[in-house]
Amino acid sequence: MNPLVSAASVIAAGLAVGLASIGPRVGQGAIAGQAVEGIARQPDAEGKYEVHYFLV
Repeated sequence: MNPLVSAASVIAAGLAVGLASIGPRVGQGAIAGQAVEGIARQPDAEGKYEVHYFLV
């Protein structure tokens, strides 16, 4: 296999994995933000919200 093609495919795979991991993190941040806003509006409803933080 051509070394240039091999190097380009490794770089492309790395970029694809990196970009694919951004979406879920943005989604988790949006969900956590909405939960915090909901608790700020109604402090009595604090027990109804569960916010989990996943460390990867």
